[in-house]
Amino acid sequence: MNYENLYQLICGRFHEDFDLFGNTIEELVLSFTRECTPEEINATVTDIDRFKGDHAGNLDTAFEEQFGRQFDPTLWGHTTESFLDELKRLLLSE
Repeated sequence: MNYENLYQLICGRFHEDFDLFGNTIEELVLSFTRECTPEEINATVTDIDRFKGDHAGNLDTAFEEQFGRQFDPTLWGHTTESFLDELKRLLLSE
């Protein structure tokens, strides 16, 4: 897996039982960061930047291929890009 930390965040929190960890993106990211070291949080931010850079021309398709079975950002009122940006913002604010 090329984006292991990002995968852990999305698949570990944004799944069918997400409400075990929270009901908003903010709550889900907070529950994730509480279990992470600062290095793991930074690695997740790096994964987000790398994923966006690696798939700049086909971000939606790449996200669906990588995470589509687990999560769809549009169900949370986001585009793929705005969702990744929000994750990054929340991770950096912790």
